[in-house]
Amino acid sequence: MEHVDPTVFRLAIFVLAIFVGYYVVWSVTPALHTPLMAVTNAISSVIIVGGLIAAAATADSTGGWVAKGAGVAAVTLASVNIFGGFMVTRRMLAMYKKKERPAKPAEAKG
Repeated sequence: MEHVDPTVFRLAIFVLAIFVGYYVVWSVTPALHTPLMAVTNAISSVIIVGGLIAAAATADSTGGWVAKGAGVAAVTLASVNIFGGFMVTRRMLAMYKKKERPAKPAEAKG
């Protein structure tokens, strides 16, 4: 049996994950979208805590700068995800609000 290059194997898994993620996200009904956004915001908050811990690592000769950089990147990307999620959630909830109809002008008596 021939061995598969690990890079090709990982790339194949990544491409399959993209397809599965696409079909899973687009099959979610709008009624479930807002609760799922709340869960992803909670997950991102955990990522921010881990990123802050990694960013607080000491930069020494053993590669602490990599941990600092990864921590800063994690905090930045998770923050964008959280704030974007709140904006999308607000817009989704606004779809369910009743729109106010403008009042009819009073007819002039003459």
